[in-house]
Amino acid sequence: MIVTLIVVCEVGFWVLLAAGLAARYLLKMPRTGLALLLCEPLLEVLLLVVTAIDLKNGADPSWKHGLAALYIGYTVGHGHRTVKWLDGHAAHRFGGAPPPPKPPRYGMARARHEGKVWLGSVTAAAVASGLLLLAALYVGDDGNTDGLYGWIFVAWRAAGIHGLIALSYAIWPKKAPAGDRSSAVPARDPEHVPDLPVGGPRKNEEQV
Repeated sequence: MIVTLIVVCEVGFWVLLAAGLAARYLLKMPRTGLALLLCEPLLEVLLLVVTAIDLKNGADPSWKHGLAALYIGYTVGHGHRTVKWLDGHAAHRFGGAPPPPKPPRYGMARARHEGKVWLGSVTAAAVASGLLLLAALYVGDDGNTDGLYGWIFVAWRAAGIHGLIALSYAIWPKKAPAGDRSSAVPARDPEHVPDLPVGGPRKNEEQV
C-alpha cells in the first residue's frame, strides 16, 4: 500500500504541477493556478499520515517506510526548485516573460550553482532522517527498527556522494573553451524567476 501511495503521490505531483501552470498561463487564472500548486504539499502530508497509521496498526518497519521518508525528504529539498524551474519556462512559453537564464557552465559560478543544488540534497537527507527517527521512536523497542536506521545511512550516503560531485567543480573548475565569452558575463541565478503581474505581462500598446 505504501509503495502504491508513493507512486500516486509522484503522479499527483506532476498532475497538479501541470494543472497549476496551465491555469496560470493558458487559462489566465493565476489565483487558481497558485491554489493548485499549493496543494502539492498535501500529497506529502497524506503519505506521512498513511505511513504512521501503517506502523500504528502493527506493520513491521521495512524498506517501504524508508522509501516514503526519502521521497518526502526529496520533495522538501528539491521540489521547490523544480517548480520554479518549470514555472520560469512556462512563463516564457505562454506568459511572454523573457527566457529563464541557463545555469552557469564554467568556473566558480558553476561550482556555486552545484553547491546550492547540493544544499537541497542535504535538506532532503535531514528531513528524511528526522522522519525516520520519529518513526523509530514511535515503534519503540517492541519492533524492529534496524531497517529504519539503515535508511538514514542511505540518505546521508546519497547526500555525501552528491557533495563530492559538487565539490569537484570547485577543486577542478571547468574552463570555458577559447573564444567563449559567456563565462565573462556574470550569470544570474538560474533559480530566480521574476514574479509576473496577475494575468501575465501586459503588452505596451504604444510600441509599434
